Amino acid sequence: MKIEIWSDVMCPFCYIGKRRFENALNLLPFKDEIEVEWKSFQLDPSIESEPGRNIHQYLAERKGFSVEKAKELNDHVTAMAAAEGLQYNFDKAVVANSFDAHRFAQVAKKNGKGIEAEESLFRAYFTEGKDISNHDTLAQLGSEIGLDGAAVKEALESDAYTKEVQKDISEAEALAIRGVPFFVIDRKYAVSGAQASETFVQALNQSYTEWKKQNTQLKTIDGQVCTPGGDCK
Repeated sequence: MKIEIWSDVMCPFCYIGKRRFENALNLLPFKDEIEVEWKSFQLDPSIESEPGRNIHQYLAERKGFSVEKAKELNDHVTAMAAAEGLQYNFDKAVVANSFDAHRFAQVAKKNGKGIEAEESLFRAYFTEGKDISNHDTLAQLGSEIGLDGAAVKEALESDAYTKEVQKDISEAEALAIRGVPFFVIDRKYAVSGAQASETFVQALNQSYTEWKKQNTQLKTIDGQVCTPGGDCK
């Protein structure tokens, strides 16, 4: 059963949602039958990479409230992340356009490292304060998950994987996805947001039951047959 997850590297709820989803998946006896694919989504395509700019100031300007209010909100999300075992360091976060990070994720996905790439990008942005728009940084992240760092950098310095990112974004528009994280299960059900692990467990159990039924019961068109007892009709 396939699960597609739309997210953006800069989305704090996406990292939290990732961890809660993984915790739910690990509770399920059929987890090995689940295929997970991460999809690209940009919350702010117009953002310009500005190393050294304060993330609290960026959020305040984007939302139209005070820096103090922005810091308060980020502190709240930091506490949510900590409850899931994640460390957020917003004071170190680098304001950056995420498009090339998504291209890096597409490179990794093509090479069977899509999930590893998402984890490394989230950790780099939220915990380590790295510039996820910097090609050297992305090449290093690639090396750390088993990719050829030089090949990653070469791809990023061209327009490679741009169409793949745009395709994911277009799919999100077609599915009327307005926010992330957004989990699409077997293209039949969806879970929006960083839901509790229990919610994911419930949704996955229900979806898996239906998926398994559809994939184990044959739809037969009856005709003339012979049975093991020798009857032909």
